[in-house]
Amino acid sequence: MTQTSTPPTSLAEGAFALAFGDLPVEAVLAIRETAEWRPLPDGPANRYQALLSVADLDAFLLTDAARTPRVAMADGGRQGSASVPADEFALTSGHVDAPRLLARFDAGASLVVSQFHEMHGPLARFCRGLEKLFLHAVQCNVYLTPASAQGFRVHYDTHDVLVLQVEGEKQWRVWPGQPLPHPTRRTPWQRDVQPEGDPVEFTMTPGQAIYVPRGVLHEARTQESGGHSLHLTIGLMEPCWAEVLRDTLTMLEPGDATLREAFPSWRLGDPAAAPALLRAMAARLETLASDATLEHLAVRMLDSLAQNRIPLPGRGLLTPPPGEADRLRLSDAMHHHVAALPDGSAELRWADGTLPLDEQGLDWLQRLDEGASAAELGDGALRFCRRLAAAGLLVAA
Repeated sequence: MTQTSTPPTSLAEGAFALAFGDLPVEAVLAIRETAEWRPLPDGPANRYQALLSVADLDAFLLTDAARTPRVAMADGGRQGSASVPADEFALTSGHVDAPRLLARFDAGASLVVSQFHEMHGPLARFCRGLEKLFLHAVQCNVYLTPASAQGFRVHYDTHDVLVLQVEGEKQWRVWPGQPLPHPTRRTPWQRDVQPEGDPVEFTMTPGQAIYVPRGVLHEARTQESGGHSLHLTIGLMEPCWAEVLRDTLTMLEPGDATLREAFPSWRLGDPAAAPALLRAMAARLETLASDATLEHLAVRMLDSLAQNRIPLPGRGLLTPPPGEADRLRLSDAMHHHVAALPDGSAELRWADGTLPLDEQGLDWLQRLDEGASAAELGDGALRFCRRLAAAGLLVAA
């Protein structure tokens, strides 16, 4: 008997299954915390074809949106930097010069399209699903490399990445470990960093994926026999502890008089004052470690996701407002969350919108999370549902 699997019920579940196969969520979270690279479960060769195709890239390159720096090229055979100067494939306006770009591609340069999730619906929804899971920004860069070529030489990234092989084959070399532990965008690139030990060598084929944490050195190239390679690099833009601490101090400063007290810089030259300064610093840092701070930080990070990521509303230009009997549910493609306010009330937040919530509103919202009609919710619910639907926060259940 042929068994059929139950389709994912949410955007997050669909994106997770596509990226990580049958791995449990806890196993994936543990992988991210170990900071070790590893291959992910294989899938069918057509696993990622719905996310992107070369035809999609051809169509994009003929639009006004195809311009630098979103579109770039890289050629590992160049002297010096592998980045191809923009004037070799783009006009002075920044728009792509398609004939010259194609000529550079034919000559061995890889096409790199950054942040393509902002231009392509399937990638936008995939990244949004992972954002719902990890609660930080997720992006997608596209790499199309011709046969027998290399884009970037040995390097490391400053954020964790998932590499999804869409078309063709690519030979990889990965050096386990991090010669410069946990680099971030604020960490200068160490040009003299050399790989340590022997690399792990393997070939990625369509449907395969790997996880590469930030700081892990790697390189990839195509072979003549394997033809071109199209892969997606999914950037997992998690904040580091330094970012979180900086943000926390900024958040707490307006309401904490001890953080606003003057720092006695005139005492820095006095060795006898050092113990007192260190005690004062430790005391202020200790105030950061509280349940209230963690709750405020969680809301702040959810606000950032809602405000800084492109909205994906669950409606179109001609979508009619819902009726009394229409079953609706909250859209998981639109970032939204409930925030508790200092006065004890609550509000729903999304993109650049807010909606005050009383107890009835909170109850309606909870029921809409599972799916309900305005008629089932009761008197006054239709106006509430139409407000949410107009903002793109509701979809048909």
